[in-house]
Amino acid sequence: MPNRLAHETSPYLLQHADNPVDWWPWSGEAFHEARRRGVPVLLSVGYSSCHWCHVLARESFEDETTAAFMNEHFVSVKVDREERPDVDAVYMEAVQAATGQGGWPMTVFLTPDAEPFYFGTYFPPAPRHGMPSFRQVLEGVRSAWADRRDEVAEVAGKIVRDLAQREISHQGTRPPGEQELAQALLGLTREYDPQRGGFGGAPKFPPSMVIEFLLRHHARTGADGALQMAADTCERMARGGLYDQLGGGFARYSVDRDWVVPHFEKMLYDNALLCRAYAHLWRATGSALARRVALETADFMVRELRTAEGGFASALDADSDDGTGKHVEGAYYVWTPAQFDEVLGDDADLAARYFGVTPEGTFEHGQSVLQLPQQEGVFDSEKIESVKRRLLAKRAERPAPGRDDKVVAAWNGLAVAALAETGAYFDRPDLVEAAVGAADLLVRLHLDDHARLARTSRDGQVGANAGVLEDYGDVAEGFLALASVTGEGVWLDFAGLLLDHVLARFADEETGALYDTASDAERLIRRPQDPTDNATPSGWSAAAGALLGYAAHTGSAPHRTAAERALGVVGTLGPRVPRFVGWGLAVAEALLDGPREIAVVGPAGGDRGTTALHRTALLGTAPGAVVAVGTPGSDEFPLLADRPLVGGAAAAYVCRNFTCDAPTTDPERLKAALGD
Repeated sequence: MPNRLAHETSPYLLQHADNPVDWWPWSGEAFHEARRRGVPVLLSVGYSSCHWCHVLARESFEDETTAAFMNEHFVSVKVDREERPDVDAVYMEAVQAATGQGGWPMTVFLTPDAEPFYFGTYFPPAPRHGMPSFRQVLEGVRSAWADRRDEVAEVAGKIVRDLAQREISHQGTRPPGEQELAQALLGLTREYDPQRGGFGGAPKFPPSMVIEFLLRHHARTGADGALQMAADTCERMARGGLYDQLGGGFARYSVDRDWVVPHFEKMLYDNALLCRAYAHLWRATGSALARRVALETADFMVRELRTAEGGFASALDADSDDGTGKHVEGAYYVWTPAQFDEVLGDDADLAARYFGVTPEGTFEHGQSVLQLPQQEGVFDSEKIESVKRRLLAKRAERPAPGRDDKVVAAWNGLAVAALAETGAYFDRPDLVEAAVGAADLLVRLHLDDHARLARTSRDGQVGANAGVLEDYGDVAEGFLALASVTGEGVWLDFAGLLLDHVLARFADEETGALYDTASDAERLIRRPQDPTDNATPSGWSAAAGALLGYAAHTGSAPHRTAAERALGVVGTLGPRVPRFVGWGLAVAEALLDGPREIAVVGPAGGDRGTTALHRTALLGTAPGAVVAVGTPGSDEFPLLADRPLVGGAAAAYVCRNFTCDAPTTDPERLKAALGD
């Protein structure tokens, strides 16, 4: 008999709908039930493409005996962290404060007042490696609740008080200047891995937002070291196992320092951020590899993640059926020499050399993750393309990884920005159309009559959870990019509606600090607030970037002031932890550069001069530059006001810091004005 999760829209919650555990979704009713019964709440947080979440479910939540114990002694609440990032953030902070580490699955025991008192992540079905079994944990918590209730309440109260004292010290509202950005670059240089690219050791995550900062810093200052770190890191990632050499797109992270073995789940947000970063690297360098990877990643997103409604699904699982009915991590992607022989015949040895497939293997059981190792010699490109086609066709016969097909507003905003720009750079109108389709879905389904965002939708049904700050910031960023590419001012208008909510409902009027949840959102044990960038731009830095871009388009002083005040925290964090505030640093680069405002006006009807100037403007590397294109007298964009043609011809106007250059009709002169 299905439990209460059967009516949810989250694929992750639906995966648990047939568990013998009497799961509740996160709700006031669940905590009311815990108070009525006088039992604690077991909060389990995960997401659908999380490998160890599936393991815990198979071992414990599908076990009748374990489930019966949970049902008797707890009210069990299951949360999809991607639907409720606020719930996840609040309790993850408690887990990390108490244990020094965190991760998913996250297991937290709460009082009926939602105060946490015991924490963990994955627990095995039997004790091992010094870890208690899940059943031992359950019995220990039940015993403590029954016999030492006052002590439990005291611990819970102390944890909540300690969390309340961890408010961010928003030291001043001055954004970072030259000195802080130079210190951030120096800090990144110290953590850079010159042999392998990237930063830090294993596991190694794709540093997409840091790459954006490095590219912008190079564009503004000419610092060759910044460009070198960005370019070398992008090449190493693209040649490694992190990148799907057959189908395009990136896995979540590499378990080793050399980018060889990935954690195989493919997330929309990683691919959107990396697609845009590689497109920007091509814009800066003309790299053929960057162009190929940007386009292949865009095509992967459209081909494998686009939903029937035009949005983009959240993720593909790491695990899939290995052909025997057993779900194994990476089964869809790895190869052996014998499999190459079977598929490729006489070309197997050549392909094995090209992709680094060996008898020993680079993964488990003699299997290899495909790479492009650096090696001597030249390969026949037509032969390699033939090999890739045959391998891809054979791979398509394997059981595919599961897809989490919920549409997350923030991540779709990132995809809109990436696809719009990649389509514009490489003359791929189909990619721009895909961006417009996703943006249209966000407006039609996720925005209500008051321009408030819903966090998720699935199968055309909007979810019940309110958008958080990253949703407003990333969707506004996507709309601004789409406005610059398409010349349709309606996207600027929608961005403005979202950013008005940021100013009214997410910002602290006194300090300019930003909160992850709105002032009228559900009250948790604390209001989450995190300015650091992790897998995606923080809501804080995403909102700062969108506020700055909108202000450049419109001249709005309140939006620019809000961006500058929000960037104050980047001045504090940038020199200390630059790896974890990459997008904040990239936004700070845009602020230092102006950002530049480019208006392209031309005659109606597909004028070639207008097209050339518009393309040149989009390809400019000036950090955070905004572009408006239209006909003279158009009211699509504020930047087009009072901008006439020059001698009857299309013209570009470039302004920054309240000063404008003379208009030009020459794309080369425009290019020079944009710092190229």
